[in-house]
Amino acid sequence: MTQSSTRAKQLKDTLQPTVFDGWRSISISLYMTLVGYAVLVGVPVISTAWVELLGFTEEQVGRVAGADLGGLSLGAVIASLLVARMNRRALVLISVAIVIASNGLCMVFIDYETVLWLRVGAGLGSGIYTAVAVATLGGSSNPARAFNLMLFAFAFSQALEMQVLPMLSMDGIYLAFIACYVAGLPFLHWVPSRPLPQPEPAEKEDPPLARVPNYIPWLVLAAIFFTYINIGSYWTYIELAALDAGINDQYVGRLLVWTSLFSLVGCAVATVISNRFGLARPLLIALFSMAMVVGMLSFGINDVNILISMFSFNLLWIFVDVYQMATVANVDRTGSFASLMPGAQGLGQIVGPNLAASILGAGLGYSNVFIMCAGAAIIGLVIYAVMYMRLRRTIPALARAT
Repeated sequence: MTQSSTRAKQLKDTLQPTVFDGWRSISISLYMTLVGYAVLVGVPVISTAWVELLGFTEEQVGRVAGADLGGLSLGAVIASLLVARMNRRALVLISVAIVIASNGLCMVFIDYETVLWLRVGAGLGSGIYTAVAVATLGGSSNPARAFNLMLFAFAFSQALEMQVLPMLSMDGIYLAFIACYVAGLPFLHWVPSRPLPQPEPAEKEDPPLARVPNYIPWLVLAAIFFTYINIGSYWTYIELAALDAGINDQYVGRLLVWTSLFSLVGCAVATVISNRFGLARPLLIALFSMAMVVGMLSFGINDVNILISMFSFNLLWIFVDVYQMATVANVDRTGSFASLMPGAQGLGQIVGPNLAASILGAGLGYSNVFIMCAGAAIIGLVIYAVMYMRLRRTIPALARAT
């Protein structure tokens, strides 16, 4: 083991066990993240349902998806301000009530304007719910491992949604979301109500971490925001773009299922590579690759390049998320920024689909949507490059951490 990798390992070894390390706490938090992110991962199918079952236009779909995921972002920000002060179980109960009410009303009111605002409410509830779960995972003594477990489970749930949701009516989709939130309530007591006070010496004995500049975690959140502009736009419109290009709908449906399962490969590969090569270079290469496989669709969509793009995108999406979450875990040991990750992701998913909707509304077509997606990924890459160059000069061990 090299001296730099030894130092990087020592950064992680200084962490003390926390109240969030129990298997019950980890298990319920994993379940909550999967349920909270259900709209995010299912948005291609849900978007198509809004078009085919409710008669929304492609531009309206972008606005509604952005409203839902924008609500998620707002909810995550609210939760990040309350999670250290308020009983977390109470926050979960409030969020579940908001989600149930919003989804229930979506079955009653189906006009565009009302659904738009109801999806903001549904997103708000899911954002609070998800942020509590992510903050709990981030508060464990090994948050990078907890986030890796989350992303493995995330890949399975994504494939399940792609298989099940197309078989449901619009009301059936809303009822499925409600059922998932209700199913977690009997296990609410597994969520630690508050973190136990942690001893201060651990941080004082760890000079490298004490010297992490305050702006570094904010740079990570900014990079996550731009990365999710790309992800949100691509994932919202990929099925509609393929159908618009004349690709067979059954072929597209099968791709959504199988490419979602392929994201498991990305999670496994990212874990192995990070242990050997660290986080910085693989993350930058992955973001560049993501920009390429998204941007290639701007030249036109056919059966071959849509297959290549969707398989690569799903592999790289989870790959990039593994590295982004591990980076947050490395630069922020308090867990406060972990609870803001869903907010950064959700904010990107507001801006992304709305930018795409504006592009389509202006008659510029899907080619320009995919160019915008690729540009957002490149901006995220540049932010990470600047951050890691700064860390390399100030805290080399952290820049090389795994």
